[in-house]
Amino acid sequence: MAFKFTRNSDGTGTIETDHGEVQTPVFMPVGTAATVKALDGQDIRETKTEIVLANTYHLFLRPGEKIVSDMGGVAKFMNWDGPTLTDSGGFQVFSLGLGAKGESLSKIDEEGVTFKSHLDGKMHRFTPEISMDIQRDLGADIIMAFDECTPDKAEKKYIREALDRTHRWAERSVKQWQNNGMKSTQGKNQALFGIIQGSMDMEMRKEAAEFITSLPFSGIALGGETVGYNMEGTLEVIGWIKHLLPKNKPVYTMGLGRDPQNIVDIISAGIDMFDCVAPTRLARNGALYHGEIRGEKFESEFSNGRLNISNAKFDKDKSVIMEGCDCYTCLSGYSRGYLNHLYRSKELSYYRLASIHNVRFMVRLVEQMREKMKKNSRNQEL
Repeated sequence: MAFKFTRNSDGTGTIETDHGEVQTPVFMPVGTAATVKALDGQDIRETKTEIVLANTYHLFLRPGEKIVSDMGGVAKFMNWDGPTLTDSGGFQVFSLGLGAKGESLSKIDEEGVTFKSHLDGKMHRFTPEISMDIQRDLGADIIMAFDECTPDKAEKKYIREALDRTHRWAERSVKQWQNNGMKSTQGKNQALFGIIQGSMDMEMRKEAAEFITSLPFSGIALGGETVGYNMEGTLEVIGWIKHLLPKNKPVYTMGLGRDPQNIVDIISAGIDMFDCVAPTRLARNGALYHGEIRGEKFESEFSNGRLNISNAKFDKDKSVIMEGCDCYTCLSGYSRGYLNHLYRSKELSYYRLASIHNVRFMVRLVEQMREKMKKNSRNQEL
């Protein structure tokens, strides 16, 4: 089945892939190294996750894309039978910064990037063509063009150079994707998304939107340091370019979804796809999502919608994390007191139970927003 996206009149939509359908808007948990941390395939399925993101840079370094390919592709490798998306590896390469001795771990030139592995110090090379070939081996349903992630505070001269380079790399990514037959090594169809850069420069963001949407990408992504990290800036960028984005292709804000309010805001802005490591990362650090949508806002008795399970006041609390939550952890009756004990004892089962709750919480929040969109559309038709 070739990649297909259908947008409904209410703003919801459906993505069709060889590994199944995805309802949009959609939150994608991050499985950096072919694992959503602390969760197995069955756990992911029980959170009602529809698509998982995996990381090209990390899987290239370990265990290697050829091993993943020989194991049947990233989905089969991680015992996940749903759709997957891989990023290009560009963000990780460009965010490597300096090593322990102050040396630069990556060097950018016209052809690509040379970088030093954070694992063993070996030198490696990524180009648009290499990134496309690695992602072809990894076998995700959706792959990303190789781009240069631009910092917010970069000088305008550098933003211009990086943007022009990203556009040349986008054309090369498309060409290599087409040369590969737009299929994975395992013979499955692969969709390619282009990435709009331009930092916080309005004119360059508009230029990027026009250029990227002119190429035959299957979907459009928004990248850069701001997106997901700075919600005010993210919404500002979307406001600049929204009128330039195609209605018949999904739009993806990369690395977004730290706080529940972020989800409400980004869906209200008309975005279809978003991902973030926050649910599992916050869970591992004792922060458990709690709260509900009220009108256009997310409300919670806890700051940023996060219950701090390490707080001593929970050590005798017989309540579940959140009443009304349908995650395995809450439905099974695991108490705050017990989770407090597991967390403070550093018991491994805590990480699984907490991560299940946080991932399901975000997935359920998006489900609720989809229903809200459908209901608002029906009311407008009456």
